[in-house]
Amino acid sequence: MNEKVWNRDFTLLTLSNFLMCCAYYSLISTLPVYISSELHAPESMVGLVMASYVIAAILIRPFCGFSLDKFGRKSIFLVSLLIYALTFNGYLFATSILMMIVFRFLHGLTWGLTTTSNSTIAGDIIPEGKRGQGFGYFGVSTTGGMALGPMIGTIIFQHGGYTAMFLAGCLISFVSMGLAAAIHYPAYYQPKATLEFKWKNLVETKTIIPSINLLIIMLTYGGLISFVALFGHKIGIKNPSGFFLIYALGIISSRFAIGKALDRNGPRRIIIICLSLLIIGFPLLALCQNQSGFYVAALVLGFGNGVVFPTFQTMTNNMVPSSRRGAASSTLFISVDIGMGLGMILTGVISQFFSIQSAFLVCSGIAASGLVLFLTFTLNHYSSHRNTM
Repeated sequence: MNEKVWNRDFTLLTLSNFLMCCAYYSLISTLPVYISSELHAPESMVGLVMASYVIAAILIRPFCGFSLDKFGRKSIFLVSLLIYALTFNGYLFATSILMMIVFRFLHGLTWGLTTTSNSTIAGDIIPEGKRGQGFGYFGVSTTGGMALGPMIGTIIFQHGGYTAMFLAGCLISFVSMGLAAAIHYPAYYQPKATLEFKWKNLVETKTIIPSINLLIIMLTYGGLISFVALFGHKIGIKNPSGFFLIYALGIISSRFAIGKALDRNGPRRIIIICLSLLIIGFPLLALCQNQSGFYVAALVLGFGNGVVFPTFQTMTNNMVPSSRRGAASSTLFISVDIGMGLGMILTGVISQFFSIQSAFLVCSGIAASGLVLFLTFTLNHYSSHRNTM
């Protein structure tokens, strides 16, 4: 086995994921404007269209995980990437809100398929003893796409309009698929016992506890990304979008700094540090209502959030054999999707009846509860299942 993390196949997979995420996030800042201005949709319908993407991803992930474990990885990943790329062209034919919802839902299905697939494949490729590093580096490609994608989409829109923007998303996704096709996929051996289609096989029960723990933590992330720009405007920050750039730098820095420590020392110390930074960062954001506090909080929260998901991703991969890695990945991603969605709703309700500052202070308390759950229950559960592969 090649023990290097940055081997040929991991590099191709990471680049493929980066381009796929660039294509996805290129629509985040421009598609709501398109729906509102070109299709004349009210804000409530804009929200429904955007939410249909997440709903579709949640619905497809369990079936994707089961299929990856039963039939293997390569064909499912490449076909889903192909449909993902082609669906960008579908937006050109969406002349009504209903059609837009249909194409957005289809796109969400392919997003659920591709992200579950490439995460599972990453678990196959990364050497077992270096999964902390590997998943941290792999996650940087997602963060890079999140940081650069909106910028790419905006530039293309400004110079070529909506048609060019959708076609560019398709082209970038095809390049992503080309890189994925060049990967030498590890041989996949199905378990001796045939995996039957049963509801219990759609999720991995061993990973439910860490997935619930991650869901609680992701409540804070959903609230943050949805309301921090609005909060910035309210406190007089001229360029609140700068929060996301500094936040992304914090994430990337943490993943390069802490990945090796996760492999050497396990998840306990890492999660304590990361969640402690979230517990500190949210009050800093809420109470220091000036430019310095705003951007320092972005760095603290970015560093705190940076390694949380890769750590739980490493834990779940260490708890299951390769024949259940697809189900484990889908279970974890479902928790992320649900946590983010509920976090957006919860933060919105608190902000409406109290204030955004109050919502961010609640997020600090939620992060604290996530840390308590991890130390009292999740860590013991992980330790008891760590060597059952």
